[in-house]
Amino acid sequence: MTAPRVDPELVGALKRLRLGGLLPTLAERLELARVHHTPYQDVLLMLLRDEIARRDSGASERRAQQAGLDSDQVLVRWDPTAKVTYDRSLVAELSSLRFVADRRNLTILGPVGVGKTHFSQGLGHLCCEAGYQVRFSRADALLRSLRQSRMDNSREALMTALVTVDVLILDDFALEPMGREESRDLYQLLVERNGRFSTIITSNRDTSEWIATFDDPLLAQSAVDRFKNNAYDLIIEGESYRPRLKPKLESMGPPPATPVPKPPAPARRAASTQRLPIGPTPVTSTDLPTSEPARRTACSATASGSAIAAVRKSQLCGTGKHCASLATITSRNTPWMCGNTAALP
Repeated sequence: MTAPRVDPELVGALKRLRLGGLLPTLAERLELARVHHTPYQDVLLMLLRDEIARRDSGASERRAQQAGLDSDQVLVRWDPTAKVTYDRSLVAELSSLRFVADRRNLTILGPVGVGKTHFSQGLGHLCCEAGYQVRFSRADALLRSLRQSRMDNSREALMTALVTVDVLILDDFALEPMGREESRDLYQLLVERNGRFSTIITSNRDTSEWIATFDDPLLAQSAVDRFKNNAYDLIIEGESYRPRLKPKLESMGPPPATPVPKPPAPARRAASTQRLPIGPTPVTSTDLPTSEPARRTACSATASGSAIAAVRKSQLCGTGKHCASLATITSRNTPWMCGNTAALP
């Protein structure tokens, strides 16, 4: 079946209305509609659904990138052959994101290398798809950022951003003792977020051992008690997967005759280049069940969020004057998290 040529005037009109994302599949869509005698209203609805799906996908990718999530660490890439055990019914519940809607916390506990970080980031990706704002950080890196923020008087802004993000993921928590300022920062963060937003913590230590890492036992007991009594506990036990990632000479083949040059940096694909399938989207089943999370409209501009928007603007683009440098990850006049709605090329 040869797709018809799209009228140039229609192409120009779609681009002017910022609907150019429809063009890659428009000819095929129109031909299918002609062959099946699809009513005009149904054709229009189908095209608009395509555009909505494309924009939702692009927005989800931007949220995941801004959150600091690894694009490879999604639940569909969880290794079903991994020799680990966990509560699968709890995983199904957590994947529904009901705990986020209920403002509950989550601890993911287990020894080194069982996939705690992977699972936490996988949940983070699900949250981004559902419209939540997410922030992922190693616990030590976050505390270091707070310590450094005192030097340039940006601590209040940073703390506000951390306290008010929908889902905060702290990885490798309680690895080492904290100083006085770090203990106070963490106390403030956990206490102010509790019951208002969801916090996910991964750790090699049981929650009963966290208190010993604080400088002040009273602050520790107050913060940890609040957190753990509002949290689900996912315990992953088993063997570390990392030995399987160790390079093996026998799998490499013969060495090249000359040294391998540095590979070029991978090109970043703009969201607008993503092609949608013509037919139905296939459903992939995984060992970790996921259910369609309740959609939540992301806050773009609310009265209570105006101060937060300024904070996020500073985080995303420094002074707020360089949003054009982020144009490589969008192709639309899309409102940024920072509130900048200036047209992008």
